[in-house]
Amino acid sequence: MKVTFFSAKPYDKAFFDRLNAGFGFELMYYETHLGPHIVNAVENSEAICTFVNDKLNAEVLAVLAEKGVKYIALRCAGFNNLDIDAARNYGLRVCRVPAYSPEAVAEHALAMILTLNRKTHKAYNRVREQNFALNGLMGFNLCGKTVGIVGTGNIGQAFARIMSGFDCRLLAYDVRESDDLKAIGVEYVPLRELLAQTDIISLHCPLLESTKHLINASSLQQMKPGVMIINTSRGGLIDTAAVLEGLRSKHIGYLGIDVYEQEEKLFFRDLSHTILNDDAIQLLMSFPNVLVTGHQAFFTAEALEEIASTTLNSLSRLEQGLAPENPAALLV
Repeated sequence: MKVTFFSAKPYDKAFFDRLNAGFGFELMYYETHLGPHIVNAVENSEAICTFVNDKLNAEVLAVLAEKGVKYIALRCAGFNNLDIDAARNYGLRVCRVPAYSPEAVAEHALAMILTLNRKTHKAYNRVREQNFALNGLMGFNLCGKTVGIVGTGNIGQAFARIMSGFDCRLLAYDVRESDDLKAIGVEYVPLRELLAQTDIISLHCPLLESTKHLINASSLQQMKPGVMIINTSRGGLIDTAAVLEGLRSKHIGYLGIDVYEQEEKLFFRDLSHTILNDDAIQLLMSFPNVLVTGHQAFFTAEALEEIASTTLNSLSRLEQGLAPENPAALLV
């Protein structure tokens, strides 16, 4: 079976090529993201493999189906970029990687919290310039703080376990409650109550119609002044304009984002020699209390190994007429 990859980076090729030795697929890689501009380049492929910013709308899926594509493998957990109804109508089978390394993302969320709080990135630059002054580097103890976890799937649960080690009070909101988290002291509360009580809010829910712009002007007003907001999930959970206003008014004390609403135009590419045509991200990066990383929370060797292994195994099983080993991996 020939599999055509989009948004493929050198590290994707390295892991997929190595693990493909056990499957024998023909792999073809495009670094560009999938969209109407490139979909016609797909030729003689039974499967395509896509990532978070590839466009799998009805227009693209229609072309893929016409070209004989049977399988779509999302090498990620989220699928907000996929028109599921259109995929079903065109008879396409779609799989994903529902859980590659929850700990990777959870640990990155913690790294952002500690960096924003203790300002280690600023201290690093100061010391390199032989400036050992501590003015402006004061942080706060995490011990005893109230942390809100919005979304307690695999990643949210991993994050909760980490934060419990800091002796934080943990509040959570999800439509499904986890008995395992309750057993370690996590308290489930309504979203409004979580927003009002927490010092740190970490987002770990999927991007759905019901969660789009979950952080907005109204929800920000329900939060404590000086709140820290961390988003390692999906950029669309945050209304960028509202957050910018919250930063200007100093209602938001700290913001850490590994994802961004308009990231498809920016992330996963080197733009160091260009002028960014995005005023919002420029403004965000100009605030001293904002930390932006380029969708790297998943980026560990363990996660990439699991992504490649699960993706190739699921495609192999679909080709044999079988469902993926993990039922949650099959979307259509």
